[in-house]
Amino acid sequence: MSMNTVLERPGRLASKMEKLTLSKEQMYTASDVALGLGFISILASIISWFFTSARDRSHSERFGIFVGLWVPSFFILANHLARRAESRLS
Repeated sequence: MSMNTVLERPGRLASKMEKLTLSKEQMYTASDVALGLGFISILASIISWFFTSARDRSHSERFGIFVGLWVPSFFILANHLARRAESRLS
């Protein structure tokens, strides 16, 4: 495999992603789902952090932090999808 082939792969993936077409309503729905998942992640993180067994507390605290790290990703995705939906002409 040559270096040119490796360097061309991200471009091909980007062009395939551009061909994926979603309507404005579908993008808004996906944005709402991502926003909801962000809030669910907050609740799951809090529940995981506080409602733990006494013998395995450190594992549940780490898992709560791990789930809490999903929140910004879901919020960023929701924002991105909403902005793309607003920029759609149709």
